Amino acid sequence: MQKMAKKTIADVDVQGKVVLMRVDFNVPLDENGNITDDRRIRMALPSIRSVIDRGGKLVLMSHLGRPKGDGPEPKYSLAPVARRLSELLDRPVEFASDTIGPDAEAKVKALQPGGVVLLENLRFHPGEKKGDPEFARVLASWADIYCNDAFGTCHRQDASMVAVPQAMDGKPKVVGFLVAKEIKYLSEVLANPERPFVAILGGAKVSDKINVINRLLDVCDRVLIGGAMAYTFSLAQGGKVGNSLVEPDKVDLARQLMEKGGEKLVLPVDTHCGDAFRPDCNKMIVPAGQIPDGWEGFDIGPETARKYAEIIRQAKTVVWNGPMGVFEMPPFDAGTKAVAQAIAESDAISIIGGGDSAAAIEKLGFADKVTHVSTGGGASLAMLEGQRFAAVDLLDDAE
Repeated sequence: MQKMAKKTIADVDVQGKVVLMRVDFNVPLDENGNITDDRRIRMALPSIRSVIDRGGKLVLMSHLGRPKGDGPEPKYSLAPVARRLSELLDRPVEFASDTIGPDAEAKVKALQPGGVVLLENLRFHPGEKKGDPEFARVLASWADIYCNDAFGTCHRQDASMVAVPQAMDGKPKVVGFLVAKEIKYLSEVLANPERPFVAILGGAKVSDKINVINRLLDVCDRVLIGGAMAYTFSLAQGGKVGNSLVEPDKVDLARQLMEKGGEKLVLPVDTHCGDAFRPDCNKMIVPAGQIPDGWEGFDIGPETARKYAEIIRQAKTVVWNGPMGVFEMPPFDAGTKAVAQAIAESDAISIIGGGDSAAAIEKLGFADKVTHVSTGGGASLAMLEGQRFAAVDLLDDAE
Protein backbone atom coordinates (compact mmCIF):
# COMPACT_ATOMS: atom_id res chain seq x y z
CA MET A 1 0.00 0.00 0.00
CA GLN A 2 1.51 3.31 -0.97
CA LYS A 3 2.13 5.87 1.76
CA MET A 4 0.80 8.98 0.14
CA ALA A 5 1.00 11.77 2.73
CA LYS A 6 1.81 14.99 0.87
CA LYS A 7 2.63 18.58 1.79
CA THR A 8 -0.56 20.64 1.97
CA ILE A 9 -1.30 24.23 1.04
CA ALA A 10 -1.02 25.11 4.76
CA ASP A 11 2.69 24.09 4.69
CA VAL A 12 3.75 26.80 2.20
CA ASP A 13 4.10 30.57 2.53
CA VAL A 14 1.72 32.13 0.00
CA GLN A 15 2.03 35.83 0.93
CA GLY A 16 2.22 37.87 -2.30
CA LYS A 17 2.69 34.72 -4.38
CA VAL A 18 0.58 33.37 -7.24
CA VAL A 19 -0.99 30.01 -6.38
CA LEU A 20 -2.33 27.97 -9.31
CA MET A 21 -4.97 25.65 -7.84
CA ARG A 22 -6.68 22.83 -9.75
CA VAL A 23 -10.17 22.42 -8.26
CA ASP A 24 -13.11 20.22 -9.23
CA PHE A 25 -15.93 22.63 -10.07
CA ASN A 26 -17.66 20.06 -12.32
CA VAL A 27 -21.08 20.95 -10.89
CA PRO A 28 -24.49 20.06 -12.36
CA LEU A 29 -26.24 22.91 -14.22
CA ASP A 30 -29.88 23.10 -15.33
CA GLU A 31 -30.91 24.15 -18.85
CA ASN A 32 -30.79 27.83 -17.81
CA GLY A 33 -27.21 27.54 -16.57
CA ASN A 34 -28.15 27.57 -12.87
CA ILE A 35 -26.10 25.41 -10.49
CA THR A 36 -28.36 22.71 -9.02
CA ASP A 37 -25.84 21.40 -6.44
CA ASP A 38 -22.88 23.53 -5.28
CA ARG A 39 -21.33 20.89 -2.98
CA ARG A 40 -18.11 20.66 -5.01
CA ILE A 41 -17.61 24.43 -4.79
CA ARG A 42 -18.23 24.42 -1.04
CA MET A 43 -15.80 21.51 -0.53
CA ALA A 44 -12.98 23.60 -2.07
CA LEU A 45 -13.55 26.63 0.18
CA PRO A 46 -11.11 25.68 2.99
CA SER A 47 -8.16 25.47 0.54
CA ILE A 48 -9.26 28.64 -1.26
CA ARG A 49 -9.59 30.60 2.00
CA SER A 50 -6.22 29.34 3.21
CA VAL A 51 -4.58 31.11 0.25
CA ILE A 52 -6.54 34.38 0.15
CA ASP A 53 -6.67 34.86 3.94
CA ARG A 54 -2.85 34.68 4.01
CA GLY A 55 -2.41 37.24 1.22
CA GLY A 56 -1.86 34.87 -1.69
CA LYS A 57 -2.99 35.60 -5.26
CA LEU A 58 -5.20 32.73 -6.37
CA VAL A 59 -5.70 31.39 -9.89
CA LEU A 60 -8.35 28.65 -10.02
CA MET A 61 -8.71 26.17 -12.89
CA SER A 62 -11.30 23.45 -13.45
CA HIS A 63 -13.19 21.53 -16.11
CA LEU A 64 -16.97 21.27 -16.38
CA GLY A 65 -18.80 18.60 -18.36
CA ARG A 66 -17.48 17.08 -21.54
CA PRO A 67 -17.00 19.79 -24.17
CA LYS A 68 -15.47 18.73 -27.50
CA GLY A 69 -12.20 20.55 -26.81
CA ASP A 70 -12.17 22.82 -29.85
CA GLY A 71 -13.27 26.12 -28.33
CA PRO A 72 -15.95 27.63 -26.08
CA GLU A 73 -19.32 25.93 -25.66
CA PRO A 74 -21.55 28.32 -23.65
CA LYS A 75 -23.47 25.56 -21.86
CA TYR A 76 -20.21 24.35 -20.26
CA SER A 77 -18.94 27.80 -19.23
CA LEU A 78 -17.66 28.23 -15.67
CA ALA A 79 -19.17 31.76 -15.49
CA PRO A 80 -22.05 30.62 -13.19
CA VAL A 81 -19.45 29.01 -10.90
CA ALA A 82 -17.52 32.30 -10.64
CA ARG A 83 -20.74 34.04 -9.57
CA ARG A 84 -21.56 31.39 -6.96
CA LEU A 85 -18.00 31.35 -5.61
CA SER A 86 -18.10 35.13 -5.27
CA GLU A 87 -21.29 34.80 -3.16
CA LEU A 88 -19.77 32.07 -0.96
CA LEU A 89 -16.52 34.00 -0.38
CA ASP A 90 -18.31 37.35 -0.07
CA ARG A 91 -15.72 38.99 -2.30
CA PRO A 92 -15.30 39.54 -6.05
CA VAL A 93 -14.04 36.65 -8.16
CA GLU A 94 -12.61 37.69 -11.52
CA PHE A 95 -13.64 35.42 -14.39
CA ALA A 96 -11.32 34.98 -17.38
CA SER A 97 -13.11 34.30 -20.66
CA ASP A 98 -10.29 31.99 -21.82
CA THR A 99 -7.74 29.60 -20.29
CA ILE A 100 -4.30 30.65 -21.58
CA GLY A 101 -5.43 33.54 -23.83
CA PRO A 102 -4.99 37.31 -23.45
CA ASP A 103 -7.91 37.76 -21.02
CA ALA A 104 -6.60 35.12 -18.61
CA GLU A 105 -3.06 36.50 -18.83
CA ALA A 106 -4.19 40.09 -18.16
CA LYS A 107 -6.38 39.09 -15.20
CA VAL A 108 -3.65 36.95 -13.63
CA LYS A 109 -1.10 39.78 -13.99
CA ALA A 110 -3.53 42.25 -12.38
CA LEU A 111 -4.14 40.04 -9.30
CA GLN A 112 -3.58 41.67 -5.91
CA PRO A 113 -2.90 39.76 -2.65
CA GLY A 114 -6.19 38.18 -1.53
CA GLY A 115 -7.56 38.32 -5.09
CA VAL A 116 -9.11 35.41 -7.01
CA VAL A 117 -9.42 34.69 -10.71
CA LEU A 118 -11.22 31.66 -12.17
CA LEU A 119 -10.11 30.60 -15.65
CA GLU A 120 -12.66 29.44 -18.23
CA ASN A 121 -13.25 25.67 -18.63
CA LEU A 122 -9.90 23.92 -19.17
CA ARG A 123 -11.47 21.45 -21.57
CA PHE A 124 -12.36 24.20 -24.05
CA HIS A 125 -8.66 23.95 -24.97
CA PRO A 126 -7.54 20.78 -26.79
CA GLY A 127 -4.31 20.76 -24.76
CA GLU A 128 -6.06 19.77 -21.50
CA LYS A 129 -7.20 16.26 -22.45
CA LYS A 130 -4.06 15.67 -24.57
CA GLY A 131 -1.72 16.54 -21.70
CA ASP A 132 -0.07 19.10 -24.04
CA PRO A 133 3.27 20.33 -22.58
CA GLU A 134 3.03 23.77 -24.27
CA PHE A 135 -0.47 24.42 -22.83
CA ALA A 136 0.86 23.28 -19.43
CA ARG A 137 3.99 25.44 -19.71
CA VAL A 138 1.93 28.63 -20.19
CA LEU A 139 -0.28 27.89 -17.15
CA ALA A 140 2.75 26.95 -15.03
CA SER A 141 4.65 30.11 -16.06
CA TRP A 142 2.10 32.32 -14.26
CA ALA A 143 2.47 30.72 -10.84
CA ASP A 144 4.87 30.35 -7.92
CA ILE A 145 3.03 27.44 -6.25
CA TYR A 146 0.87 24.59 -7.62
CA CYS A 147 -1.94 23.09 -5.55
CA ASN A 148 -4.05 20.03 -6.48
CA ASP A 149 -7.43 20.06 -4.75
CA ALA A 150 -9.35 18.20 -7.48
CA PHE A 151 -9.74 14.65 -6.19
CA GLY A 152 -12.40 13.77 -8.78
CA THR A 153 -9.79 13.96 -11.57
CA CYS A 154 -6.73 12.64 -9.67
CA HIS A 155 -6.83 9.34 -11.57
CA ARG A 156 -6.58 11.15 -14.93
CA GLN A 157 -3.56 12.28 -16.97
CA ASP A 158 -5.02 15.68 -17.98
CA ALA A 159 -2.53 18.52 -18.48
CA SER A 160 -3.73 20.45 -15.41
CA MET A 161 -3.22 17.33 -13.24
CA VAL A 162 0.16 16.06 -14.52
CA ALA A 163 1.90 18.22 -17.16
CA VAL A 164 1.38 21.49 -15.24
CA PRO A 165 3.02 20.33 -11.98
CA GLN A 166 5.78 18.70 -14.08
CA ALA A 167 6.37 22.08 -15.76
CA MET A 168 6.69 23.76 -12.34
CA ASP A 169 9.90 21.98 -11.55
CA GLY A 170 11.62 23.41 -8.48
CA LYS A 171 8.51 25.27 -7.27
CA PRO A 172 6.34 24.00 -4.39
CA LYS A 173 3.69 21.46 -5.50
CA VAL A 174 1.17 20.62 -2.78
CA VAL A 175 -2.29 19.17 -2.15
CA GLY A 176 -5.32 21.07 -0.96
CA PHE A 177 -7.19 20.00 2.16
CA LEU A 178 -9.80 18.07 0.19
CA VAL A 179 -7.29 15.83 -1.60
CA ALA A 180 -5.33 15.42 1.66
CA LYS A 181 -8.50 14.17 3.37
CA GLU A 182 -9.35 11.77 0.52
CA ILE A 183 -5.83 10.28 0.65
CA LYS A 184 -6.09 9.91 4.41
CA TYR A 185 -9.35 7.96 4.29
CA LEU A 186 -9.14 6.09 1.00
CA SER A 187 -5.51 5.09 1.28
CA GLU A 188 -4.23 5.25 4.86
CA VAL A 189 -7.33 4.05 6.75
CA LEU A 190 -7.70 1.15 4.31
CA ALA A 191 -4.05 0.22 4.70
CA ASN A 192 -4.57 -0.27 8.43
CA PRO A 193 -8.32 -0.62 9.14
CA GLU A 194 -9.94 -1.26 12.49
CA ARG A 195 -11.70 -4.62 12.29
CA PRO A 196 -14.20 -6.00 11.50
CA PHE A 197 -13.73 -4.24 8.15
CA VAL A 198 -16.86 -4.45 5.96
CA ALA A 199 -17.24 -3.30 2.34
CA ILE A 200 -20.63 -2.88 0.64
CA LEU A 201 -20.56 -2.84 -3.15
CA GLY A 202 -23.55 -2.13 -5.37
CA GLY A 203 -24.22 -0.73 -8.79
CA ALA A 204 -25.09 -2.33 -12.10
CA LYS A 205 -22.02 -4.13 -13.35
CA VAL A 206 -19.59 -6.66 -11.94
CA SER A 207 -17.22 -5.63 -14.73
CA ASP A 208 -16.91 -2.09 -13.28
CA LYS A 209 -16.03 -3.44 -9.86
CA ILE A 210 -13.94 -6.61 -10.55
CA ASN A 211 -10.67 -5.06 -9.40
CA VAL A 212 -12.26 -3.51 -6.34
CA ILE A 213 -14.01 -6.75 -5.30
CA ASN A 214 -10.74 -8.65 -5.77
CA ARG A 215 -8.75 -6.17 -3.75
CA LEU A 216 -11.34 -5.84 -0.97
CA LEU A 217 -11.61 -9.62 -0.62
CA ASP A 218 -7.89 -9.48 0.25
CA VAL A 219 -8.27 -6.82 2.94
CA CYS A 220 -11.87 -6.98 4.25
CA ASP A 221 -13.58 -9.33 6.69
CA ARG A 222 -16.86 -9.17 4.74
CA VAL A 223 -17.81 -7.92 1.27
CA LEU A 224 -21.58 -7.42 0.82
CA ILE A 225 -22.96 -7.38 -2.72
CA GLY A 226 -26.09 -5.51 -3.86
CA GLY A 227 -27.43 -3.75 -6.93
CA ALA A 228 -27.86 -5.34 -10.34
CA MET A 229 -24.45 -6.99 -10.20
CA ALA A 230 -25.91 -9.44 -7.67
CA TYR A 231 -27.92 -11.02 -10.54
CA THR A 232 -24.72 -12.02 -12.35
CA PHE A 233 -23.69 -13.86 -9.19
CA SER A 234 -27.18 -15.48 -9.12
CA LEU A 235 -26.66 -16.75 -12.67
CA ALA A 236 -23.25 -18.11 -11.65
CA GLN A 237 -25.02 -20.15 -8.94
CA GLY A 238 -27.48 -21.52 -11.50
CA GLY A 239 -30.30 -19.20 -10.41
CA LYS A 240 -33.04 -17.57 -12.48
CA VAL A 241 -32.91 -13.81 -13.02
CA GLY A 242 -35.95 -13.15 -15.24
CA ASN A 243 -35.53 -9.91 -17.17
CA SER A 244 -33.04 -8.44 -14.68
CA LEU A 245 -30.04 -6.42 -15.78
CA VAL A 246 -27.27 -9.01 -15.97
CA GLU A 247 -23.87 -9.70 -17.59
CA PRO A 248 -23.99 -13.29 -18.93
CA ASP A 249 -20.39 -12.99 -20.19
CA LYS A 250 -19.17 -12.33 -16.62
CA VAL A 251 -20.61 -15.50 -15.06
CA ASP A 252 -17.24 -17.32 -14.98
CA LEU A 253 -15.68 -14.29 -13.36
CA ALA A 254 -18.44 -14.19 -10.73
CA ARG A 255 -17.75 -17.88 -10.01
CA GLN A 256 -14.05 -17.18 -9.52
CA LEU A 257 -14.83 -14.31 -7.14
CA MET A 258 -17.18 -16.58 -5.14
CA GLU A 259 -14.50 -19.27 -4.91
CA LYS A 260 -11.90 -16.75 -3.84
CA GLY A 261 -14.21 -15.03 -1.36
CA GLY A 262 -15.83 -18.05 0.27
CA GLU A 263 -17.76 -16.90 3.32
CA LYS A 264 -16.30 -13.39 3.08
CA LEU A 265 -18.41 -12.67 0.00
CA VAL A 266 -22.01 -12.14 1.13
CA LEU A 267 -24.77 -12.25 -1.51
CA PRO A 268 -28.45 -11.26 -1.21
CA VAL A 269 -30.89 -13.90 0.08
CA ASP A 270 -34.00 -12.26 -1.39
CA THR A 271 -34.93 -9.81 -4.15
CA HIS A 272 -37.61 -7.14 -4.53
CA CYS A 273 -38.95 -7.49 -8.10
CA GLY A 274 -41.27 -5.61 -10.42
CA ASP A 275 -42.90 -6.46 -13.73
CA ALA A 276 -42.08 -3.06 -15.29
CA PHE A 277 -39.63 -0.23 -14.70
CA ARG A 278 -42.03 2.14 -12.93
CA PRO A 279 -42.96 2.89 -9.32
CA ASP A 280 -46.55 1.64 -9.77
CA CYS A 281 -45.64 -1.74 -11.33
CA ASN A 282 -46.74 -5.03 -9.76
CA LYS A 283 -44.25 -6.06 -7.11
CA MET A 284 -43.17 -9.17 -5.25
CA ILE A 285 -40.38 -10.44 -3.06
CA VAL A 286 -38.75 -13.73 -4.06
CA PRO A 287 -35.76 -15.75 -2.82
CA ALA A 288 -32.52 -14.71 -4.57
CA GLY A 289 -32.05 -16.59 -7.85
CA GLN A 290 -35.78 -17.30 -8.23
CA ILE A 291 -36.93 -14.30 -10.28
CA PRO A 292 -39.71 -15.47 -12.65
CA ASP A 293 -39.74 -14.73 -16.38
CA GLY A 294 -41.23 -11.31 -17.14
CA TRP A 295 -40.05 -9.93 -13.77
CA GLU A 296 -37.00 -7.88 -12.95
CA GLY A 297 -34.97 -7.44 -9.77
CA PHE A 298 -34.92 -3.80 -8.67
CA ASP A 299 -33.61 -3.98 -5.08
CA ILE A 300 -32.33 -6.30 -2.37
CA GLY A 301 -35.22 -7.80 -0.40
CA PRO A 302 -36.13 -6.99 3.24
CA GLU A 303 -34.40 -10.10 4.65
CA THR A 304 -31.14 -9.15 2.89
CA ALA A 305 -31.49 -5.56 4.12
CA ARG A 306 -31.87 -6.83 7.72
CA LYS A 307 -28.92 -9.19 7.38
CA TYR A 308 -26.66 -6.49 5.85
CA ALA A 309 -27.67 -3.93 8.50
CA GLU A 310 -26.74 -6.44 11.23
CA ILE A 311 -23.27 -7.04 9.70
CA ILE A 312 -22.73 -3.28 9.29
CA ARG A 313 -23.70 -2.59 12.92
CA GLN A 314 -20.90 -4.85 14.15
CA ALA A 315 -18.25 -3.31 11.88
CA LYS A 316 -15.47 -0.96 12.98
CA THR A 317 -14.59 0.23 9.45
CA VAL A 318 -17.11 0.43 6.58
CA VAL A 319 -16.59 1.31 2.92
CA TRP A 320 -19.65 1.72 0.69
CA ASN A 321 -19.65 2.14 -3.08
CA GLY A 322 -22.80 1.73 -5.17
CA PRO A 323 -26.53 1.60 -4.35
CA MET A 324 -28.40 -1.61 -3.48
CA GLY A 325 -31.17 -1.03 -6.03
CA VAL A 326 -32.95 1.58 -8.10
CA PHE A 327 -32.74 4.13 -5.29
CA GLU A 328 -34.19 6.97 -7.42
CA MET A 329 -37.52 5.10 -7.67
CA PRO A 330 -39.42 4.30 -4.45
CA PRO A 331 -40.19 1.71 -3.15
CA PHE A 332 -36.99 0.25 -4.67
CA ASP A 333 -34.92 2.60 -2.54
CA ALA A 334 -35.62 0.57 0.62
CA GLY A 335 -32.43 -1.53 0.46
CA THR A 336 -30.18 1.48 -0.12
CA LYS A 337 -31.97 3.33 2.71
CA ALA A 338 -31.51 0.40 5.13
CA VAL A 339 -27.79 0.22 4.37
CA ALA A 340 -27.35 4.00 4.64
CA GLN A 341 -29.20 4.07 7.95
CA ALA A 342 -27.16 1.19 9.39
CA ILE A 343 -23.95 2.99 8.39
CA ALA A 344 -25.20 6.27 9.89
CA GLU A 345 -26.12 4.57 13.18
CA SER A 346 -22.92 2.54 13.50
CA ASP A 347 -19.84 3.65 15.43
CA ALA A 348 -17.58 2.56 12.58
CA ILE A 349 -15.24 4.74 10.56
CA SER A 350 -17.43 5.04 7.46
CA ILE A 351 -16.16 5.96 4.01
CA ILE A 352 -18.65 6.55 1.21
CA GLY A 353 -17.24 6.25 -2.32
CA GLY A 354 -18.38 9.09 -4.58
CA GLY A 355 -20.98 8.90 -7.33
CA ASP A 356 -24.37 7.33 -6.59
CA SER A 357 -23.53 6.33 -3.00
CA ALA A 358 -22.59 9.91 -2.17
CA ALA A 359 -25.80 11.12 -3.83
CA ALA A 360 -27.85 8.57 -1.84
CA ILE A 361 -26.25 9.53 1.50
CA GLU A 362 -26.90 13.23 0.75
CA LYS A 363 -30.47 12.63 -0.42
CA LEU A 364 -31.31 10.57 2.68
CA GLY A 365 -29.85 13.24 4.96
CA PHE A 366 -27.10 11.08 6.49
CA ALA A 367 -24.06 12.93 5.06
CA ASP A 368 -23.16 14.43 8.46
CA LYS A 369 -23.45 11.02 10.19
CA VAL A 370 -20.63 9.34 8.26
CA THR A 371 -16.89 9.88 8.58
CA HIS A 372 -16.07 10.73 4.99
CA VAL A 373 -18.03 11.19 1.76
CA SER A 374 -15.66 11.04 -1.21
CA THR A 375 -16.00 13.70 -3.90
CA GLY A 376 -14.85 11.44 -6.72
CA GLY A 377 -16.65 8.35 -8.02
CA GLY A 378 -14.07 7.04 -10.51
CA ALA A 379 -11.16 8.32 -8.45
CA SER A 380 -12.37 6.72 -5.21
CA LEU A 381 -12.84 3.38 -7.00
CA ALA A 382 -9.35 3.64 -8.49
CA MET A 383 -7.88 4.37 -5.06
CA LEU A 384 -9.82 1.48 -3.48
CA GLU A 385 -8.29 -0.73 -6.18
CA GLY A 386 -4.86 0.44 -5.00
CA GLN A 387 -3.97 2.24 -8.23
CA ARG A 388 -1.13 4.74 -8.14
CA PHE A 389 -1.96 8.29 -9.24
CA ALA A 390 0.69 10.18 -11.23
CA ALA A 391 -1.12 13.42 -10.33
CA VAL A 392 -0.46 12.73 -6.63
CA ASP A 393 2.92 10.95 -6.88
CA LEU A 394 4.66 13.98 -8.39
CA LEU A 395 3.63 16.35 -5.58
CA ASP A 396 5.95 17.17 -2.65
CA ASP A 397 5.98 14.59 0.15
CA ALA A 398 5.15 15.65 3.69
CA GLU A 399 8.27 16.00 5.83
